[in-house]
Amino acid sequence: MKRIILSILIVLSANALAQDIDVKKSLSGFDKYMEKVLSDWNEPGAGVAIVYKDELVYVKGFGYRDYGNKLPVTENTLFQIASNTKLFTTVAAGMLVEEGIFKWDEPIKEAVPELEFYNDLLNNQVTLRDMLGHKTGISRHDMIWFQSDFSRKDLFDRIKYLEPSIPLRQDFIYNNLMYTAVGYSIELRTGKTWEKFLEEKIFAPLEMNNTVFSIEEMQKSEDYGVPYNEKRDTTTLYKIPLKEDGSAVGPAGSIITSLDDLSRWVIALINDGQYKGTEVIPKSIIKETLKPGIAFRNTELESKGYKERLNSTYGMARDIEIYKGNVLTKHGGAMPGFHSQVIILPYDEIGIITFSIGDQGASLGNTIIPYNLVDRLLGLEQTDWNGRRLKDHIEGKKLSKKARSKVGFDHVEGTSPSHAIENYVGAFSNEAYGEFVISHENDSLYFNFRKTILPLTHYHYNRFDTPNDENFGKWSLNFGVSPQGEINTCIISIDEGQVTFNKKVDESLASLEVLKQYIGKYKFAGFEFEVKLKNDQLAIIGTTDDLLIPYKKALFKVEKFDDLQIEFVMDNNKTVGLKYMTPSGVYECEKIK
Repeated sequence: MKRIILSILIVLSANALAQDIDVKKSLSGFDKYMEKVLSDWNEPGAGVAIVYKDELVYVKGFGYRDYGNKLPVTENTLFQIASNTKLFTTVAAGMLVEEGIFKWDEPIKEAVPELEFYNDLLNNQVTLRDMLGHKTGISRHDMIWFQSDFSRKDLFDRIKYLEPSIPLRQDFIYNNLMYTAVGYSIELRTGKTWEKFLEEKIFAPLEMNNTVFSIEEMQKSEDYGVPYNEKRDTTTLYKIPLKEDGSAVGPAGSIITSLDDLSRWVIALINDGQYKGTEVIPKSIIKETLKPGIAFRNTELESKGYKERLNSTYGMARDIEIYKGNVLTKHGGAMPGFHSQVIILPYDEIGIITFSIGDQGASLGNTIIPYNLVDRLLGLEQTDWNGRRLKDHIEGKKLSKKARSKVGFDHVEGTSPSHAIENYVGAFSNEAYGEFVISHENDSLYFNFRKTILPLTHYHYNRFDTPNDENFGKWSLNFGVSPQGEINTCIISIDEGQVTFNKKVDESLASLEVLKQYIGKYKFAGFEFEVKLKNDQLAIIGTTDDLLIPYKKALFKVEKFDDLQIEFVMDNNKTVGLKYMTPSGVYECEKIK
């Protein structure tokens, strides 16, 4: 019996040893591989870190963190990790679940009544897991926050304007604003900003001492990444501005960190939340993030016959898939000029972090390098990820150039604007997206939106287009005319649909002092009605209240009907009546009180 037990122990010991990874052997030829892929993709620089069990066993920079000054990528180079921030926010929210403040699967409004969704169905059903698992059915609407000056509260308050695109939990729709809302909810319930909460609960115990949240903080370091992209249709690299969308959207993507710092986070995730013998993340939270949520189609298998990556699902801030028979979790991150990927093989105790610079090589950082490393570390046959993705990339560049050459396919010649150019000038606003300004200078119109000013050229009728800007894209503005014959709206295709912006009037027309003078009771042919203030807006009170929109001095439009107007009649600065003006006639009403 002793011999049998000894034999079993020897076999088990041998199997355990066989499963250990010889990192140095696995990475034989990897440096040469990196040299090739960086060259193939015209990438200035990249960084790689590998965690095994509870150690950072490999970390190395390749190429340049600052291509122009030929400064190398190091283990301490700070990179914007963008959406790899989301798992930090999920874990932070999970800590409040552990405290009983939040719950994963009960309506979020029970814990955060301040949060308003588009309708009662969402208010009564959306859970924390829905928000963190991208299951709300609400489209991305990224241009609400992109390059905006909105505060985090502003974004939180705009959730109520976002109509769902599909029913709740029907499918996966990625949404940064949901993470922003969760981050602000943490602040509402703890009294600490999302940033402060992370610093105290996660960064400090993990000794992530070089991790920051803003470009300003990043630039205090002597070692940070500088983004360089390819000029469109060329291989010329040029420096692009560091993009920061402010602290508002932070919980969805503002963390800036290094390979060395981020490896500590990965160590904790691999080891059930433990770091250096101390529990930083409760194990139960990590398990919750890995629960399957929305399942994805096997599109690579269906469209190209690739069988490596199968049966992918999304948990919370983690994509879980079967890679060549192995369970793999991952999440990518992308900001202009920066790309990152964090892969964890939980049953193999392996973590892989990759950073890369340059949008032209987005596939390099999020697929090619990390999956090549998975193949190497698990001793699998190496799939030619580089060859596959490079072929698609080259073809895509050709097709994109061809597509841009066909601009103007719908142009109608011989038309002119319906109004004089100066009549298009003004501010236009939308409840969710904020406002933009049309200005007039040197006989040209200019579109000023989110700190970017682009010239407008008349296309046809009341449509004006911007140039196809390298970074901001091409915008088509379609102006609308009111029943009174005035420019009153502008429709722009943004994000997932057409967005209508209304031309703003002089803000003084909506001041409470001005509005109060119109309050009172009015009568017409024996019928009485009342004008009141409703949420600081003038309204005719009835079975259904008709809100009045300031238009000109003493003149209002009825919100529901653009062709109806209300004009208040003044005598010696006192309101004595109103005119209800419709296409069928003008009805004069007397003020009686």
